[in-house]
Amino acid sequence: MSDFDAIDSLLDAVGPQTQLPPCQVRRELRERARLSKAQVARALGVSPSTLSGWESGRDPAGEVRAKYAYLLDGLNAKLATDTVNRAEPAEQPMASGAAAEDVTSTSSPEVGQDEDEVELLAVSEPCVLCGCPAAQRVAGFAQHLDPADCQTTPVETPKPAPNAPSAQAQEPRTARPPRPAGGKGAAPRGRAFQEPSGPGDLIYEAVHAALAERGGDVEAASAALLKRAIPDAMRLLDETRKGARYDVIAHPWIPDILKKSTSKGADRIWEARPKWTRPELPPGKHDVTVLDINGAYLSALKTHLPLGQLEHSTGFAHDRRRAGVHLITPPAWEHDAVLPNPIGRRDEPGPLWVTEPTLRLLLRLSGPKHRLCEPPEIHESYTSGATENLLEKFRIALKDARDTSIADGDELTLEYVKAMYSKFVSTMGESNYNRELYRPDWMHIIRSQAFANLWMKALKAHDAGLTVVRAMGTDELHVIGDWRRVFPEGRSVTEVKVKDTYTAGTGTEAGTGQEQ
Repeated sequence: MSDFDAIDSLLDAVGPQTQLPPCQVRRELRERARLSKAQVARALGVSPSTLSGWESGRDPAGEVRAKYAYLLDGLNAKLATDTVNRAEPAEQPMASGAAAEDVTSTSSPEVGQDEDEVELLAVSEPCVLCGCPAAQRVAGFAQHLDPADCQTTPVETPKPAPNAPSAQAQEPRTARPPRPAGGKGAAPRGRAFQEPSGPGDLIYEAVHAALAERGGDVEAASAALLKRAIPDAMRLLDETRKGARYDVIAHPWIPDILKKSTSKGADRIWEARPKWTRPELPPGKHDVTVLDINGAYLSALKTHLPLGQLEHSTGFAHDRRRAGVHLITPPAWEHDAVLPNPIGRRDEPGPLWVTEPTLRLLLRLSGPKHRLCEPPEIHESYTSGATENLLEKFRIALKDARDTSIADGDELTLEYVKAMYSKFVSTMGESNYNRELYRPDWMHIIRSQAFANLWMKALKAHDAGLTVVRAMGTDELHVIGDWRRVFPEGRSVTEVKVKDTYTAGTGTEAGTGQEQ
């Protein structure tokens, strides 16, 4: 192919983009068709969170854009036809059983169901979800198409007609028990297809598949699992979000303060990362223990996260039902000799943008219980309605897998789980490694929550009579004293483990005088 042929091919590929309806219309069409995000996302080959972005203002590109437009056009036409048909007078029902049976077999399924998946039954069968009689079978399973028709108490279905072909079919049939979800209990009502296992089983399935594909080579399987940690974490998140009460915007409008000034620069949010060393130690030599806080980022997933697009406000009041980022003037800190500053080490005075966990920590420390500082002065905020439990099921699935792998001595699964939650946090901002979620506000908030958690452990140690020597990052706390009476020892996320020990104090090196 000549250079001009290549250019001609490139020009042929360039054309006007397929038109899409406004984002609110896209969502309305899907909901009117009674299609879930998971159904549409699966058909388009994307994740439900990506589809949420398309219904919130972000547009797809390339081949998937054409597929999405084709789907929306089809839904619009189908819904319009259905509206016209319902407006016409209904035909009189046939009286004879044969005629009625013929009508049943040729009726079209309800909107939102594929014609080749729905089978209308002449004789009702137990619903796979609730056990009550259902007149349809979808993908081989009898079930109610309308969730409102499902009942909590299974009932016995009627006997088949006397002319049934087999003697076995003439016996009374009891309701089939509901299919289990997550291996425990009954499947939620109104959801037609439930996985036979819980979300956490996705982790073990991925590990076993990686080992099987590489003939049991643990090192090769580990490398493969670490490479896929981000998409696997997003898949797990989507699984744990099924049936959730909150609708999340995955790609909202972002204010300029959350955007990087340059490609390698930073935005304007201050995460309050601890980097503190006690100025002076008590006289004498001391044995210092370096405590490692287990699963710092995993625990920080339980934090107040904004659900939707951030909205601007001004004023000094803090609404605990909302979360986001805030421009504050931090209070003076007069306890640096024994405890780190809650906003971290900062050289420049004046207002700064902090996250929700940092603001809540300052408000807590200024309250009647502690009275360690004055309340911060809030100038303006970008917030949205929030919940502390947005990622809770996701966190619990990862925590359970982490605990099980530690108990079993399964280091492969343990490293895979660590990579999932650490990379999930680090790539949910402006990253080329995770296109399904663009929430730099979440990234900053989760990180700041990890820092706030470490700070509260330093306060707990101080209040219990331990000497706090150093606090670093998310998971490192240096203390002098009997720390085991304050913190439980172990590898669980509610426990701490010893990372190192050293001697410090009079007669050693400068500063804290550490002797390794």
